[in-house]
Amino acid sequence: MHIPHRRTTALGLAPLLIAGLASCGLLSDSGDSDGTSKNAADSTPVVGRDPASAGPQSTTAPPATAEPGTEISVAFAGDVHFFERTVPRLNAGPEGALGPIGKTLADADLAMVNLESAITERGTPENKTYHFRAPAKALNELQAVGVDVVSMANNHAVDYGKVGLEDSVAALEKAPIGVVGLGKDAERAYRPFIKNVKGVKVAFLAASQVQDITNQLYRAGAGKPGIATALQTDRLVKAVRDAKAQADVIVVYMHWGIEGDKCPSADQKSVARKLADAGADAILGTHAHVMQGAGWLGDTYVGYGYGNFLWYGTSPYPNSNDTGVATLRIKDGKVVGEKFTPASIDNRGVPMPVTGAESKRILDRRDTLRPCTGLTATPKK
Repeated sequence: MHIPHRRTTALGLAPLLIAGLASCGLLSDSGDSDGTSKNAADSTPVVGRDPASAGPQSTTAPPATAEPGTEISVAFAGDVHFFERTVPRLNAGPEGALGPIGKTLADADLAMVNLESAITERGTPENKTYHFRAPAKALNELQAVGVDVVSMANNHAVDYGKVGLEDSVAALEKAPIGVVGLGKDAERAYRPFIKNVKGVKVAFLAASQVQDITNQLYRAGAGKPGIATALQTDRLVKAVRDAKAQADVIVVYMHWGIEGDKCPSADQKSVARKLADAGADAILGTHAHVMQGAGWLGDTYVGYGYGNFLWYGTSPYPNSNDTGVATLRIKDGKVVGEKFTPASIDNRGVPMPVTGAESKRILDRRDTLRPCTGLTATPKK
């Protein structure tokens, strides 16, 4: 099945075309990394990437500011792996890495997932139970199906030690999409990735609240590579406030919660409140391996947990194959609506869209998850 994509470049010919243009000196080396976006979105440099290596500029620049009433859409999904049963998705052909649900991400103006892996093919596994990694090609495959930015602020970003971390940071220097929540130092790890769509500047940040070996040993610091942490919130809150001075919409993708728990923890709620107060317009999350409730905290959208998405194996928790894509509608810089497209993870690990009774079951169950969040079904007027 061919997945329509908001970028007009023919995916199979893009690498050859780009290489040819570069060799002829016709390709700029600054600006947006995919200059063929139909929305002509430009961006600030990706975390870990120097401005000079940020890729070709968009052929048609978006307006500097949005007209009143401008609407855009931003889509989100959960944890993604290219490991064990999902390794074949690196060469999925016309169906694309994420299968048919990729169209839902591609149809939005912007799209984001959590890459639950180190980007390396080397290194020594850390002293932990589970280890995930993927080649740098994974970022290209996600770009090909419409993903614009990924979070790497999670408890598997440094599964292969210092060597694996070195490779991940190096991969960011050449990343074709935005990567947030990890970098060669704290300044990079907390730096937002900003895209301009129709004059609306959207800033993406990410951090991990999971108390594990990654957060213990590999927090980014001054001159120290690693992930952005949310165990101490001051640095993340400052990053949100700083981003608010640069962008119209602030998105924070969190790695948090208790595995298997369908309700957010007190720590999740506390951080969500601090981020909302600092100016975050949308706060998303994963890690629990099951969906958690979504709604509004005042006028800030909060999706506490999107669960597994492109998933390497099975989880021992009920309903862990329930998943989907949340597409947010943003008007005049505020999230004014959400549409959830349900899916179910099949035996290949691929999130397949569902219809009929199965769609209704997932949507109805998702609604039952809201009461324990304290969120409202609609934004505050």
